[in-house]
Amino acid sequence: MFTCSTRLFTNPYAIEVLRTKKEELIEGINDPDHLLNWLIDNSIFTPEKKMVISFYKTRTEKNSRVLDMLISQGERACRLFFYPCLKQVEPKLYSKMRKYVSEVNESIGDARRQLVGYLLEKDKVWPENSSEWHREKKDSPRRKKQERAIKKKGKETQLSKASQPKKNRAGVGIFDAVAKGYLSELQKTLKESDISALNSSSKTLLHVAATNGHLMIMEYLISKGAKTDVQDKKGRTPLHRAAEKGHGDAVKVLLRCGASMYSLDAEGKTPLHLAAQNNHSHILKMLLKEEARSYRNQHNFLHIAAVKDESSLAKMLLKAGASTDGKDESGQTALSYAVSQGSEDTAKVLLEAGASVDSNMVERAFNSNHPSIFKILLEYSKDLSSNIMESVLFRAVQKNLHGIVAALIDRGTDINAFNEVQYTPLLLACATGKAELAEVLIEKGANFGIKTPASDTALHLAVQAGAASITNLLLCKGMEVNLINRADETPLHVAALHNKGALVGLLVNAGAKINAVTKEFFAPLHIASQRGNTDVAQQLLHHGANANVKDKQSKSPLHLAAERGDGTMAEMLLNANADPNAQDKEKKTPLHTAAMRGHLSIVKDLLAKKGRFRAKDMDGCTPLHYAAIKGNTEIIKILLTSGKNKNIEDRNIWRKTALHFAAEYGHGDLINLLLNYGAAINALDSSKDTPLHCACKAGHFEAAKSLINWSRGEKANLLAANSLKKTPLQVAEFNQTENQAQIVTLLKKKMLIMK
Repeated sequence: MFTCSTRLFTNPYAIEVLRTKKEELIEGINDPDHLLNWLIDNSIFTPEKKMVISFYKTRTEKNSRVLDMLISQGERACRLFFYPCLKQVEPKLYSKMRKYVSEVNESIGDARRQLVGYLLEKDKVWPENSSEWHREKKDSPRRKKQERAIKKKGKETQLSKASQPKKNRAGVGIFDAVAKGYLSELQKTLKESDISALNSSSKTLLHVAATNGHLMIMEYLISKGAKTDVQDKKGRTPLHRAAEKGHGDAVKVLLRCGASMYSLDAEGKTPLHLAAQNNHSHILKMLLKEEARSYRNQHNFLHIAAVKDESSLAKMLLKAGASTDGKDESGQTALSYAVSQGSEDTAKVLLEAGASVDSNMVERAFNSNHPSIFKILLEYSKDLSSNIMESVLFRAVQKNLHGIVAALIDRGTDINAFNEVQYTPLLLACATGKAELAEVLIEKGANFGIKTPASDTALHLAVQAGAASITNLLLCKGMEVNLINRADETPLHVAALHNKGALVGLLVNAGAKINAVTKEFFAPLHIASQRGNTDVAQQLLHHGANANVKDKQSKSPLHLAAERGDGTMAEMLLNANADPNAQDKEKKTPLHTAAMRGHLSIVKDLLAKKGRFRAKDMDGCTPLHYAAIKGNTEIIKILLTSGKNKNIEDRNIWRKTALHFAAEYGHGDLINLLLNYGAAINALDSSKDTPLHCACKAGHFEAAKSLINWSRGEKANLLAANSLKKTPLQVAEFNQTENQAQIVTLLKKKMLIMK
């Protein structure tokens, strides 16, 4: 029985070091992509491993995956990982590993110490300037030049120097002997130097023997040291050639002797690809059987077919017995890769073959950059739970994927399902203004009579989003335009609240009640005025809204504009015949409100529209009183000018004048202004307090000073007694205020009680 030669002693120690120090290596490798390039350049990994690693997002995940693959490939791969690869990419980390191995060497004290040397000694074949050489390989022009030079010389760039075949020194006859199967002639003429010889196509003798299926010659060549993984000009190994020709026994021999069945030729094809191309199903079965035996839980042929979307190959593999749900080292199935890569045809093949679909697969498909792959998953998978389907439906609505939404509904997903905030897909589409989605949902039969927990309808939400097309669609489908929510707001109220002026006409023309009121008796115009939404207000007035509509407090929209100091809104309302003298429940007019809030421009506009400057509220206060409270001299001047100064002595129900309030609130400058306009300095209120009493009681020194020092015309009566028989001095002495001492001193000096 033929056996392959095993000249190298298998040392498990490099694997042991890698396993022992795995966590330290995962944390210490800073650039896994750079390291991967080194591993590929040194033929430790095949180029397709890059794609496998690309599925991992974080540095530590990539590092962990690379180390697992190395361990699975055995001792030689692990040894080469440490030197030269880790040495070049992470020299400090390599030094740590080297120190660790040295310490172990000291402790074990047996023959294994020599084998540990693999991690310590320089590889004599590796160039001294290897890091520089590796950098140059990345440099495109220089690298291309080198590659051309290498090809010209017929060297194999994917082999290390130690395994490079020698330049052909054998005669043509020896290749003919192999091609014709003449073993005895080969045995007579074969020299040691011929075993690695190349013909004009860069084929070795083993390539030729494998191509022709000469088993005895293959076994003889391998026993003499022929390499199984040398690549010819097309990048094909002897296994490629045997598989291509359908030589099953030749394939068995090569596999038994360690030939790599995942080796890629220049076109990126494995031996299995060539067998499939030539319909050699027996070779496919053989390779799959070997894969299942020796490469369990690793990236396999079906995974590769899924990544490259080779659906025909996938069909052949499945027919030959490949497992639909076989997982690789990272737990990914072929369908996982098909979904991630957008391999639609292969995904269909796998699903038709019964590939399993779970929530993670659905998530992967949904988040991929290939929306059509999700539809395929829906169409071909059989056992997706309703919870998964509904969850994805809402996420598809959020992402505006109307095609996926339609596919989900066609698959039987509940179109009126509720999410965690009790919104249906239609409510969510309306709230986010997704017109195409809303149209799909309505056409698919969504119930647009369902409301949110706050009783908002789909129409309320569409209006709030400013979605004219959805609003129009809902109205065309017969949705009632005056439905109310929990606050009794109609969609027109919502348009006013969110300043959606463009939708007002649409709603009004559909029958919206323009003066409908909420629980607080707010009409849409109230809301627009209160929020300063002039676009909506203009549209509402244009469509006939009542400018003098009253809310629960009997305030008109003009009251609300005056409160905000919104001159534009006030002017618009006044031009629409809003009553400048409308009274609220406290009998305040908009002029009271504007004066109270200090809005000068609105005061002017109201007076220009015949606002009554002497109008009294339920406390008898005029706008002048409120302006005095605020100390607004400009508004006081305008009001006095409008009243031709006749209103300066207007009194409220407590008989207080504007001067009383100016004193009480400490507005010294205003006191002087009012006195200049002729205000009575000793006017008495209902408690017989003069303005000076008020200033002393409140502790306003500047106000008291202005009154005491007034010298033009009537002077402040320092001895005036109020209803409690108290003079201003006694009031000041009685009330503990911040400025009490100053006021008392000022009064005593003025009254000559003290110097």
